[in-house]
This record gives sequence, structure tokens and C-alpha cells, in this order.
Amino acid sequence: MRAKRALDVVVGGLLLVATSPLWLVVTVAIKLTSPGPVLHRAVRVGKDARPFTILKFRTMRVAAGPGITSAADPRITGVGRVLRRFKVDELPQLVNVVRGDMSLVGPRPEDPRYVERYTDDQRRVLRMRPGLTSPAALAYRDEERLFDDGDVEQVYVERIMPRKLALDAQYVEAWSMSLDVRVIVRTIAALFVRPRRA
Repeated sequence: MRAKRALDVVVGGLLLVATSPLWLVVTVAIKLTSPGPVLHRAVRVGKDARPFTILKFRTMRVAAGPGITSAADPRITGVGRVLRRFKVDELPQLVNVVRGDMSLVGPRPEDPRYVERYTDDQRRVLRMRPGLTSPAALAYRDEERLFDDGDVEQVYVERIMPRKLALDAQYVEAWSMSLDVRVIVRTIAALFVRPRRA
């Protein structure tokens, strides 16, 4: 795992520097189009079930409240929709990676409300640092479009979350540095390909 951590620090640090001009553009766009802070902070559950504060560019109106987000969610700002489409809203998580809360690749960090629902088997995903990307994140990268007009919380908890956890549990059991590299390459490629709609 030392090699994994070294990859996180080196690549995460380089990406922070390389994307700094984009951070400036996003910051200006958010400030000019929506009152409120640039960054959104939320509590997520990390390795060994330890909570931490995850960082994202704010894509919703201030005081939008918690909850699963659907594609047509009226809480999302105009700029926020663009940031979410290209996953730019997750760039601040590079800070989480460098400081050790997260890894470049690992099970996606979940809200404590949902972690409370994990079975003992599903809690295997908490053995590793959560990641900026993962096999589940790739499979469900257009997750917001999977929700219909029904109860989005119910759809997420009963259908989507178990499938994502199964994929991330497989990743934890099969982990290797070469697997991480493959997931990173697939993630970069996915940024330029829009998922097909069913």
C-alpha cells in the first residue's frame, strides 16, 4: 500500500498544479452566477469507517439540503450542470487525496446515512481509502439519469447502492497497482465519451 500512497501524493500533487488554471475559471464562474461559497463541504465515511470532510465545487443553490440528486433536480445551478457533466465538480477532491483522506482509486466515499445501512459484507469496502474514481464510479458515472419520477432515495438504496458496493468490493479484493492504473486510464477516457442512454 506504500506504493499506492506514493502514487496518490505524486500524481495528485501534479494534477493539482496542472488544473490550477481551471480552478480559477470555475471559481469565477460560480461566483458570478450563484451567491454562496465556491466549495461545498460534506461529511463522508472513509477508511476504517472514519468520517472526513470531502470537498467539491458547489453545483447547487445555497441551502439546497441533503439528498440524492436526479438529472432534473431544480437545486442544480446552470454552471453546476456543466461541472457535473464533465466531473469538474470533483476536482477539489485532489486536496483530499494529497492530504490522505482519499486515494486516486478506491471505493467511492458514501454519506454516513447510507453507510449505516451496509451489511457486514458490504463494509469490506471500508478497508481501503475511498477514491476519486473506482470501477463503480465508472459504471455509474451517469447515475443521475437513472432516477425516474419515483422516490429517488428508495431507488438509490434498494437498486443502485448495492450494485455499486458489489463492484467496489470486487475491486478491494482484487486490488493491485496495475488495476489502479487501468481504472485511472479508463476514467480519463470516460471524460470524453458520454454514456449511452437506455
